[in-house]
Amino acid sequence: MTDPQKLRSLTSALPFWISLLLLPLAWIGAAAGGWSLVLLPVSTWYLFALADSVAGLNPENADPDTDDGDLYWYRFVTVVWAPLQFATIFGLIWYVTRADHLSTFEAIALFFGVGVLSGTIGINYSHELMHQKNKLERNLGDLLLAMVLYSHFRSEHLLVHHRYVGTPRDPVTARYNEGFHRFYPRVLVQCLRSAFQAEKAMLARKDLPWTDLSNPFFRYWALQAAMLALAFILGGWAGIGLFIMQAATAVWQLELVNYVEHYGLTRKHLGDGKYEYVKPQHSWNAAQKASNWLLINLQRHSDHHYKPDRRFPLLQNYTEADAPQLPYGYPVMTVLAMMPPLWRRFMNPRVRQWRQMYYPEITDWTPYTKRQLPMPR
Repeated sequence: MTDPQKLRSLTSALPFWISLLLLPLAWIGAAAGGWSLVLLPVSTWYLFALADSVAGLNPENADPDTDDGDLYWYRFVTVVWAPLQFATIFGLIWYVTRADHLSTFEAIALFFGVGVLSGTIGINYSHELMHQKNKLERNLGDLLLAMVLYSHFRSEHLLVHHRYVGTPRDPVTARYNEGFHRFYPRVLVQCLRSAFQAEKAMLARKDLPWTDLSNPFFRYWALQAAMLALAFILGGWAGIGLFIMQAATAVWQLELVNYVEHYGLTRKHLGDGKYEYVKPQHSWNAAQKASNWLLINLQRHSDHHYKPDRRFPLLQNYTEADAPQLPYGYPVMTVLAMMPPLWRRFMNPRVRQWRQMYYPEITDWTPYTKRQLPMPR
């Protein structure tokens, strides 16, 4: 790549570095306490919702055949985030458990904000990293998931969600009329179970028991235990409590996004336990510019499921002709998801419109909503 090309690549990638500006807000909150503690969650949620209304939509698409070597500055932010998040979480545990100016409530509020960051940004970046073939990137993805005690997400996402999305076997596909408060406890249990069963089945195909050390769950458990041990070393039992607080908040943020991404969308059952191939129409698309900068194009989710190996800067945007569109970006939609009556008011008509557009021949959707269809093979 020539110097002018490098400069153009850097300039175009810079908006996606915006997440790095959120990290200092955590330290400002820890140092100042009080009202400054709301800066992190408010900036992550509401500032970007406001920015979306100003910046508008971005329908432009990069060349999907762009060489991986030309994406260095895009990859940079996902790689550098892991050590920065690690330093922030554990640095704050050390600092807060020794600070006299923060009350217990302020410490909890601070780590709630940190959890918003590690869930909205950290898990999202781990999602990008886990899809790559590069070993360093995959290891960094594992590190980020261990920091929120949700390591099994990698197995569940790669082995279950992408294979079975939009079918009864995918726990993460939110059913039509299923409120988030019913969805959330269900996926916490079912995703862990399905991830473990998927890894166990892979080992069985190699004539190995689940107890074989090649089972990634042993690495998951070791990494998570190491995180908890480090939190205890730095902050005692209070350190563990604060660490768990941010982890629980992060997982809640992840599952809110999972709920939004596929709500009410299903793949057509072809009979004999088989389903049509995954298409862009099986994920909600959102083209809001500012929140896609923050979330490294996660909202172009229709293309991610259609072409899972594409790096985030190459994900394509789809129009209403090819994929269902969310009315707002994730910062707004995840807030709506916490209010089921309002969520249904916004989304149920859109699901019904989607059904009529893509599957007018299906007149009885009851089997799809009650998860009674045969499991896919």
